[in-house]
Amino acid sequence: MSYIIKGDTGDWEVVIGLEVHAQVISKSKLFSGAPTEFGAGPNTQVSFIDAGMPGMLPVLNGHAVEQAVRTGLGLKAKINKRSIFARKNYFYADMPQGYQISQYDMPIVGEGTIVLDMPDGTSRSVGIERLHLEQDAGKSVHDQHATKTCIDLNRSGVPLMEIVSKPDLRSPEEAGAYLKKLRSILVYLGTCDGNMEEGSMRCDANVSVRPVGSTELRTRCEIKNVNSMRFVMQAIEHEAKRHVEVWESGGAVDQETRLYDANRNETRSMRSKEFAHDYRYFPDPDLLPLEFDDAYIAKIQATLPELPDDKKARFIKDYGLSAYDAGVLVAEQENAVYFEGVAKGTDAKLANNWVSTNLFGLLNARGVSISESPISAKNLGRLVQLIADNTLSSRMAKEVFEMMAADGKDPDTIVTERGMKQITDTSAIDAAVDQIIAANPDKVAEYNSGKVQLMGWFVGQVMKATQGKANPGMCGELLKKKLG
Repeated sequence: MSYIIKGDTGDWEVVIGLEVHAQVISKSKLFSGAPTEFGAGPNTQVSFIDAGMPGMLPVLNGHAVEQAVRTGLGLKAKINKRSIFARKNYFYADMPQGYQISQYDMPIVGEGTIVLDMPDGTSRSVGIERLHLEQDAGKSVHDQHATKTCIDLNRSGVPLMEIVSKPDLRSPEEAGAYLKKLRSILVYLGTCDGNMEEGSMRCDANVSVRPVGSTELRTRCEIKNVNSMRFVMQAIEHEAKRHVEVWESGGAVDQETRLYDANRNETRSMRSKEFAHDYRYFPDPDLLPLEFDDAYIAKIQATLPELPDDKKARFIKDYGLSAYDAGVLVAEQENAVYFEGVAKGTDAKLANNWVSTNLFGLLNARGVSISESPISAKNLGRLVQLIADNTLSSRMAKEVFEMMAADGKDPDTIVTERGMKQITDTSAIDAAVDQIIAANPDKVAEYNSGKVQLMGWFVGQVMKATQGKANPGMCGELLKKKLG
């Protein structure tokens, strides 16, 4: 998707690489047995090693390793059968060890690929540079005391996967599509819940610009810890325009880390960007190299679910859906499961229309997710069947849908209680048609004189006479025959 910034000296393009920190779904931390539940009281989930107590030795969480390999396989990436944990040395007030245990030159996962589904229907491949495991830092809380900062170490040591893209993204929209697709894959795999509001998925955006047609990579700035897809897109747009202004004014962009202020829609400098040697990486002496064999990888591979791209291809092939409709449904795993429950044994395209339009509209209006839907997939599927077999007209089905949403009843019960079955008996409709024609000779004359648009009026009168129960298509056919 083309994204060009118009400058005074010419056109510029943006170069974007994203680093996503995804919290691993695990009951315990990366190197300790402390729990990881969100929302616990401050400093209630802290082991001696998380608190940086002297002499405490890390013990690697095997499940977190499995989750990282699982994610790498889901990203179609190279799994490195030998990797090393390293100490990344820097000071944070909320990192009591004085270093972070991470991975540097030998990560657990190497290069992979994500295919983006763009809004205009095109696809775009973006490279994954690496995925490595590391422990999270704690949290500094600045608004609990007028002059002091409070430290909560519950998050200290929580296992993170840092997923680094190649600088392949070229617009804020592509960055948003990348995050959406990555989140979808992680949730399908069950390796991260993708909840950006709770901080279990955070994004650092590396942004630079260059003249259109150039292949150079100019100085980049890193926008740190953005916690919503919309804010990531806004931050990239603002930062790219800032770079253009700096370059065009004759200045030079400083390599630095910046923070995004969503209220002001601006970035501001946080600190100069460190280089790898500034962190004094070295292999952690308390942890052996991580090694596993092909059998271990194959065992995890065998447990992978059907991922979004594969599910999308199947929806197109088996259900006859368009690429766009299939993409919308598979983006969220719960939506895909719900749709298949609706489409089972009935018209899949009709099922998609009712899920994507009517149900999603209802859920958006109520501000709830599909897991909180007042209408079960089974009941919506039955409603679609009643439309497909002509028991209900589309108009009647909408009424039944509203009743289902209001009280949760199944459609058969509503139809029976209210006598809402569509009339498809030709003789019954025929009688109503004769009655309307006989009662309106002036309208018949107008129609026969060439005012064919009156057909809609005649159909409406027959529907009114049958209390909306007549099949509209049959009404139109009979009227055409009798009106000549």
